[in-house]
Amino acid sequence: MINRAGLAWLLLGLIWGTNFVFIKWSTDAVTPMQVVLVRVVAGFLTVAVYALVTRQLKLSHLRHSLHFIVMACLAAALYFYGFAEGTALLQSGLAGAVSASIPLFSLLAAVLFLPQEKLTANRVLGLLVGLIGVTLIAKPLSGGLGDSYLLGVLWMVLGSFSLGVSFVYARKFVTPLDLPPAALTTYQLGFAALILLTVTDMTGLGTLTDDPTSFAVLVFGLGFLGTGLAYVLYYYVIGKLGAVRASALTYVPPVVALFLGALFLGEAIVLLDYVATALIFAGVILVNKRPSSQS
Repeated sequence: MINRAGLAWLLLGLIWGTNFVFIKWSTDAVTPMQVVLVRVVAGFLTVAVYALVTRQLKLSHLRHSLHFIVMACLAAALYFYGFAEGTALLQSGLAGAVSASIPLFSLLAAVLFLPQEKLTANRVLGLLVGLIGVTLIAKPLSGGLGDSYLLGVLWMVLGSFSLGVSFVYARKFVTPLDLPPAALTTYQLGFAALILLTVTDMTGLGTLTDDPTSFAVLVFGLGFLGTGLAYVLYYYVIGKLGAVRASALTYVPPVVALFLGALFLGEAIVLLDYVATALIFAGVILVNKRPSSQS
């Protein structure tokens, strides 16, 4: 029997890992905010067409617009922008490594807002170990890295925090609505696009059409695949696996990002970065480890 939730979980992790290389390429052509705007609009148009053709959209759904707007901010606009700014300042592989902290933030939010989630000894230890890993990647005591390096890590942490919290919000308020994943994605990205259109400086965005490679990477790579398809999978996985278990899919993107960054961008990752990434993974494993009584 094929585990569809498991396959969706793995595919989403692979897509999100590839996104870091796509973001790095895209921010060489346009600003991080413009990258976010284009990927959201492209993702919205893609999934909206599918949702319309399959008749998943209903006017009655809009009574839940407040939840869609919150998700548009947490799991799209703020999350994408933090990652775009962070990846522009860091190597794509290191940006992916910091993103592995997402389940740690998801756990904190879950413990605070989901009564069934308890703060166990393993989870406390996992949070501490993961924090050490993020701190090592930030290299706060290293000279010569420049302020932009630390700023890049902070942007990635902001994006990770935003997405981590979104898993819990979606589990508590959105998935119980039992709406089709494509419809949820359409509403979320639609509101995110409206928000971004009001705050994005369009200066220089037109030059993107002069670079076919950057255009394809941003519109099709980040927009269609990394946003439209990814968020249909996102809601499906949360609904099937729950908030904390679903957020553990961030085991996959950092590994994919490190590999692709070295392969396609020639990024050199030092031993300390691998150690820090391993610590973040260890923290996430501890956070998601079930007590022996529940095994």
